[in-house]
Amino acid sequence: MNQDFSNFSLIFPNADTQQKHYGGIDVPDIDMFTLDELGLLEIFSLKNSDLDEYFTTDISVIKHRNDVFADMLECPEISKTLNRLIPILTDVMELRRLEADNGDTSSYLESITEIELYISCIETLHEGLGAVRDKLRSKSFVALADRISELAESEYYADLNAKLSELTNRVRDIKSVTIGVNLDAQLRPSSAGVLSINSETFRSGDVLDKILRLNFKDNEYTCIANLVPFGKKQSENQKTALSLAFNSAINEVYKQSLRSWKRIVQSYVLENTDFLLNLMPEIEFLVKGTEFMRRLLDKGCALCIPNAAEADERCFSAKGLYNPCVAFKVDDEIVANDVDFDLDNALIYVLTGPNRGGKSVITCAVGIAQALMQLGMFVPADSIRISVSDAIFTHFPTGADDTIDKGRLGEECARLGEIFDNVTSHSLVLLDESLSSTGAFEASYIAAEVLAGFSRVGCRCLFSTHLHELASEIDSINARTASCGGVAIDTLVAGIEEGKRSFKIVRAKPDGKSYARDIADKYGLSYESILKKINQERN
Repeated sequence: MNQDFSNFSLIFPNADTQQKHYGGIDVPDIDMFTLDELGLLEIFSLKNSDLDEYFTTDISVIKHRNDVFADMLECPEISKTLNRLIPILTDVMELRRLEADNGDTSSYLESITEIELYISCIETLHEGLGAVRDKLRSKSFVALADRISELAESEYYADLNAKLSELTNRVRDIKSVTIGVNLDAQLRPSSAGVLSINSETFRSGDVLDKILRLNFKDNEYTCIANLVPFGKKQSENQKTALSLAFNSAINEVYKQSLRSWKRIVQSYVLENTDFLLNLMPEIEFLVKGTEFMRRLLDKGCALCIPNAAEADERCFSAKGLYNPCVAFKVDDEIVANDVDFDLDNALIYVLTGPNRGGKSVITCAVGIAQALMQLGMFVPADSIRISVSDAIFTHFPTGADDTIDKGRLGEECARLGEIFDNVTSHSLVLLDESLSSTGAFEASYIAAEVLAGFSRVGCRCLFSTHLHELASEIDSINARTASCGGVAIDTLVAGIEEGKRSFKIVRAKPDGKSYARDIADKYGLSYESILKKINQERN
């Protein structure tokens, strides 16, 4: 096989795209704070790396990962295999943290252990990927499966197994050692050395019994006194002397084997396991991502391979889009929506509707869909076409009550100002109940200015708000920005049907009074309902 595996990757199609990514090229501004605000980290997070390390704007990388995830969803055995591989690779990494050759018994045993772990890696992958090789379609898994097959079926690998078996048997055959101890004038141990390494264990005995039997020929492993547990009633110096003697003897006996074994480890095993160790973060990302998507599929939710478009197209066209965070929390049928941002109609929407009518849910759904697409994953929708984005900016509530608070308003405006410092026409901006810390008049004025600014930038933007009055300003904002090349703004409405929240998002002009009337009727707070209550109490 001619492919260089020193920089092999499962999530990048080639070394060039991998190098660009880690050089900061084709990497969007989508940080962990944004992912947390969208709610994505609640349902999909990693332990050994941060999710924001995997975002890309390179469509070739996105399509490559789509193929990789398609293989993993089609063949559950891949995830099972990688899950079995992870603890083995973790053991290899821990072992390599130890000193390469510290001169004691563990050096020899560590060398054997590393070969055992290497063989376990190859056997695990060979068994798991070999079983599904004919079903694999992604270039990465095909290449990995073929490389592992090549290693597992090589003559060198067979020799390695045989050599390992021979040496491990030699180690396991050690049952005891015979130690010689020199004494000083006071009959205290002064030095010790190993006389022999034995394949039999010593047995307790009695000196008188041994003398009376007068049979020493076949009795060399019977002690003249009872065996005493190692370390019992020994000073630290005595323990150290015995341990040093033992370690020295083992390494002396196996010196030649150890040296040759180390050469094998360094020249072959390290070369063929390093690329697997480098894959550990990618493996976790792929396994966790697949688990996340499989959970949705198991609940009967739709998932689609996104149609990734170039950034200049600035599109977001989704059919049957839903929020996966909600899907995991409810057992009822999920309400899905169609959402379209495009240059021909509108790139910016003001979404209004009743409280708890689904405004925040769909706002986050849009952001999650964009994020998952740029991770190379499938998207929670029936179908979707999305342009890659250079950034996702969120401006969500900070958790304070909606009161007139000039300090909080200032903080909100400062955060909006930071977005304008960085936003481009290729960005996605999501605003949820922004400017809710002030009165409706002030909020509507500032919101109109902000929308005009985003129109001039030309970015895709969804502004979810309780400011129904803002809708009446849309036409004037469009007139104000159109002559300067601003993109169109339109309105969306989170619907109510017969006094109940439908969670359906429609493209329409909001009618705040109708929402209020429906809600008032539902809770018995219309004038007519109130009169009935008053009359009932009086009667």
